[in-house]
Amino acid sequence: MKILFVCTGNTCRSPMAEAILMSKNVAGVEARSAGIFAGIASLSTNAQAVLNQQQISFAHTSKPLDAEDLQWAELVLTMTHSHKMTLLQAYPEVATKLHTLTEFAKDSSKDISDPYGGPLELYEKTFQELKFLIDKIVLKMT
Repeated sequence: MKILFVCTGNTCRSPMAEAILMSKNVAGVEARSAGIFAGIASLSTNAQAVLNQQQISFAHTSKPLDAEDLQWAELVLTMTHSHKMTLLQAYPEVATKLHTLTEFAKDSSKDISDPYGGPLELYEKTFQELKFLIDKIVLKMT
């Protein structure tokens, strides 16, 4: 399964989700991430620090979302309801494979809060939330 994680700038949440899923080495699963309003930037310092703490090796440069990413993906998971609605409006053809991460993992409408610019502890909290949800998704896939 090809999974695309989408957030705003692709420097915190979606790349951490991508890194977490890829670190699980689930057979047949590929992951990518992109940002709705992304430029070209490195993974945020605190996001990299959290991944290093968790011993997840991950090199990343942010990437703006494009139509090719959406065509590649079999499942598109956004970090917020607002991201989902933005994609739905711009790319209505992806509606059947578009969900928020919490919706898909546990039937909830809760957004994943953006740690951007916050302290390391906030990134750690976001990482734990992402890991919990991705563990649920992996269980669904296996």
